Amino acid sequence: MTDDWDVVVVGGGGAGLAAAVSAAEQGASVLLFESERELGGSTQLSAGLFTAAGTSVQAALGVEDSAERFFQHYMDLNAWQLNPGLIAAFCVQSGPTLDWLIGLGVEIPAKLSGNAHTPGLCQAGVEDVWRGHVPRDQGYGVVQVLARAARTRQVEIVLGTRVERLLEEHGRVAGVVADGIEVRARAVVVASGGFARDPGLLARYYPAALRAGEDLFVVAADGSRGDHLRFGAQVGAAVAGDGWGLLLPTAYFQRLHHWQSGFPPKSRIHVDARGRRFMDEDASYAVSGGIIERHGGTAWMIFDERARRTLPPGYAHWTAEYVLAEAEAGRTLRAADLAELAGKAGIPAGALIATVRRWNEQLPAGHDPEFLRHRTLASKGVTGNPDPIAEPPFYAARLLPAELVCTHAGLEIDARAAVRDERGEVIDGLFAAGEAGAGVLGPRYVGGGNAVANALTMGRIAGRNAAVTTS
Repeated sequence: MTDDWDVVVVGGGGAGLAAAVSAAEQGASVLLFESERELGGSTQLSAGLFTAAGTSVQAALGVEDSAERFFQHYMDLNAWQLNPGLIAAFCVQSGPTLDWLIGLGVEIPAKLSGNAHTPGLCQAGVEDVWRGHVPRDQGYGVVQVLARAARTRQVEIVLGTRVERLLEEHGRVAGVVADGIEVRARAVVVASGGFARDPGLLARYYPAALRAGEDLFVVAADGSRGDHLRFGAQVGAAVAGDGWGLLLPTAYFQRLHHWQSGFPPKSRIHVDARGRRFMDEDASYAVSGGIIERHGGTAWMIFDERARRTLPPGYAHWTAEYVLAEAEAGRTLRAADLAELAGKAGIPAGALIATVRRWNEQLPAGHDPEFLRHRTLASKGVTGNPDPIAEPPFYAARLLPAELVCTHAGLEIDARAAVRDERGEVIDGLFAAGEAGAGVLGPRYVGGGNAVANALTMGRIAGRNAAVTTS
């Protein structure tokens, strides 16, 4: 390892690997530090779903889309609380970045998919044009392709080494210090992930996550310790995205991603403290967490014995046996009739009985006139109508936003992924991407693949511009 590089990348997750590969493609000498013993970060743990517009996959399926249309949807969903110039750059580059990944070897077949785990094109969130691109081999496969591309482009990778601080010289970032050794570089890209694993930083920058209490569980990578915020404080970087992040709604007993925990029964309803249904139970997590927060932060998932009994085996939590054990322990409520269940849940019995009666008359017959869940089920490729909620005993499991996926507060970046200081001025020699580079992930997560698309798109932009800075 030399002590003088064109670009040093801090973090070997999706954003860092994309930055390293794109910088190397510009002819830069690149050194990448990863604090953990393997590459991948949170991207490797994800489904690899990538939301993008104007892609070759969409075109092959006859789907008409554009960066402009993506931009409008993205900004509207986030109530225009994000920097339009940054979001425009992200939306414009998302499609080319996806096709760049395909060119590197990521496989995304041109076929429709009903979920985040079947390769193809799926509905990522609440967009009218499907933009969710599901790769083969999920996030692990994406990381392996990028790691191979980095090595073939002579990127030097150092594992198990946590960068301690940035080097500053003559008013610019001039490298990093790792294991007490100064490593000089003409530009540094910070791509060290978020801070989901640091309770102190959560309390400061995303306290909503801690409201879940003992039900909170984190699925972000172990390296999500907030190093980017410490680096930023060292050089006076501005912080964007304070208070924002992604919490997925889950039953209180889940402790793993859905594809490991399992899935709740199709025949279920969510009711609030009034005992009334208030949402499409299959609504995208782009909006579902916010809906639950609007209704008090917790809700009850109501289902019956047939729904419990017919849960498929092979999962960690949503199985007939596990739910029964939770009911026997008294943590999941169980009752012989809906009036008794309502009493245990502390909700109005009349409202719950009427809510279940209306639902039984509607969605099991194929139509949900109030919340249009039949449309959501159809877009997911679900066939067959749900059964009525009618077979006692009846169950109520507490539902709340408790699965912490990613944090959105980080170093403020511009459209070039250059980091800004408190005055809004660019800090020379410093770039950031992924959760470390804030401003793309906003108050509303646009849909499945928003974080992966941000990491890889802005990582690619950061690496390319870091390399140009050194020339």
